[in-house]
Amino acid sequence: MNFPVAAVRELISAVRKDGKPVVRLTCSDYGTEWVVAADVYPVDELTVQPRSAGPYVFDTAQEARSFIESSLVALQLLGCEVA
Repeated sequence: MNFPVAAVRELISAVRKDGKPVVRLTCSDYGTEWVVAADVYPVDELTVQPRSAGPYVFDTAQEARSFIESSLVALQLLGCEVA
């Protein structure tokens, strides 16, 4: 994922595997901090409700961006599709 840091105000990434949702990442600018949250959809349970992970708080947009990009690369290596 390649987006200019200055343009990031809110970012949402949906990650799927085999057509099913796995993770939904959101990144929001709160002025003095950047907050990344994740909704994780368990694959071993019969539930449609995600579990929350985070929030992960960063001082800069670059730190938040690095965290998201690293997470998305790891999920792609595990065979997930990123949108």
